[in-house]
Amino acid sequence: MSELIAAWTSLWDLIEQRAAASPDAPFGIDENDRSLTFAEYRDACNRAAAGLAELGVGEGTNVSWQLPTWLESMVLVGALARLGAVQNPMLPIYREREVGFITNQTGANLLIVPSVWRGFDYEAMARSIAAGTLGLEVLVCDKSLPEGDPSTLGPPAAGADEPFKPGVATDGPWRWVFYTSGTTADPKGARHTDKTVGASAYTMDLVLEMNAEDRNAMVFPFTHIGGIGWLFASLMGGYVHVLVESFVPDTTIPVLRRNRVTIAGAGTAFHLAYLAAQRNEPDAPIFPDARAFVGGGAAKPPALHFEVKGELGGVGIVSGYGLTEVPILAMASIHDPDQKLADTEGRPGPGVEVKIVKLDGTPAGPGEEGEIRAKGPNLMLGYVDASLDAEAFDEEGFFRSGDLGNLDEDGFIAITGRLKDVIIRKGENISAKEVEDLLFTNPQVADAAVIGLPDERSGERACALVVPADPQNPPTLAELFEFLKGEGLMVQKIPEQLEILDVLPRNPTGKVLKHELRKQYADK
Repeated sequence: MSELIAAWTSLWDLIEQRAAASPDAPFGIDENDRSLTFAEYRDACNRAAAGLAELGVGEGTNVSWQLPTWLESMVLVGALARLGAVQNPMLPIYREREVGFITNQTGANLLIVPSVWRGFDYEAMARSIAAGTLGLEVLVCDKSLPEGDPSTLGPPAAGADEPFKPGVATDGPWRWVFYTSGTTADPKGARHTDKTVGASAYTMDLVLEMNAEDRNAMVFPFTHIGGIGWLFASLMGGYVHVLVESFVPDTTIPVLRRNRVTIAGAGTAFHLAYLAAQRNEPDAPIFPDARAFVGGGAAKPPALHFEVKGELGGVGIVSGYGLTEVPILAMASIHDPDQKLADTEGRPGPGVEVKIVKLDGTPAGPGEEGEIRAKGPNLMLGYVDASLDAEAFDEEGFFRSGDLGNLDEDGFIAITGRLKDVIIRKGENISAKEVEDLLFTNPQVADAAVIGLPDERSGERACALVVPADPQNPPTLAELFEFLKGEGLMVQKIPEQLEILDVLPRNPTGKVLKHELRKQYADK
């Protein structure tokens, strides 16, 4: 593993240090083979910063932006960092309700969008929102940013007083707002510094042993906090990103293959697509240089790790676990044993404290289930809506994740579900994830989710939503009953309802949108 740049005071300082250390090394390459070196990236950021400054962007300016995963999006991040703006990247799936809510809540001064992308008119949406929002301007960017003369710029915005220190929580100016990824109602805005984002990135570099020879597949939206984290990580580690605008297996996989990616992500939905492609070409590996398949965004079925390792190669799936509020609070290592890689999300990152609290409020012992709570150098400053903070943190300052899990005797975290994803049937608690993991091992099942639906007799009933491996021969409810019973699942936990789907609805990070499924099937 090459030495990481780990003493920086701001994202801009990190950009300058990396450009000085490896100016001619590749920084990014997109699906059309456009590319930038680290020095070219720094220079492009400076030109864009000068152009944005002419539009009035400066230190503390609130800028919301909603661009696809383009090289220009990465340049925009660097330019705004140079100026010291507070930037708010938004997922491209957000529409007028979400974008209007977010720009209003953050007090955005500038909204940056493409004109039309993937058939949606972002410009029309943005101008409609701006028409009803005092002080909000719109800038349309289609793989082109405003540019100016860098010599007109003043000195870079000040960073933190102290440099970044791995595993240590230190202060820094507020520079980011990331919104939760939309599996609930109104999104919540988490305020971050460069250092809180950088702490999660450092963990990824450390456990994956990233180096200058690596080629990372940037396949999920760059505007997600995980995408921004990968930018920090590559600047620390000096490796290149292979960018695709949106993940479409038939076109994306050939791009990743051509660029010989070594790290392929980024969650269950992506891994299933890679497996399907590999099974169509069983005679040659589709990613011959792959070292690891990074997981995250949602808990994985344990069986998936062994399938990925056996068929795609490398060490298999190396999962990370975190939330918008506490990104990558834990991550597996490429040296962890297979069973840990399959069953857990790794150990807490440097400086991260994790505790498990049982539902009765008492501490959980090793292997006991409870709510995962965490704090550390990657913890957000708080929400944009400060009224949400009191409920979000406990009396010791730990963030309440809302996720259920346990810590084993070796310190590995396993996710067992969500506090709101426990189905209570006749007083019996049913973990949706426990049932999902078993369904995933059934050869008739390609993908599955389990939800609780209202039931007059039992309070809730468990409903399995299954994507069949063979659409012409989907499993029946009776077949799944016998399978799950044969796997040792309590009869009381076996789903009473089965729905066959072509595909499960997921957000861009791979989380199944269970609130949509509950609404769709509640009255059936």
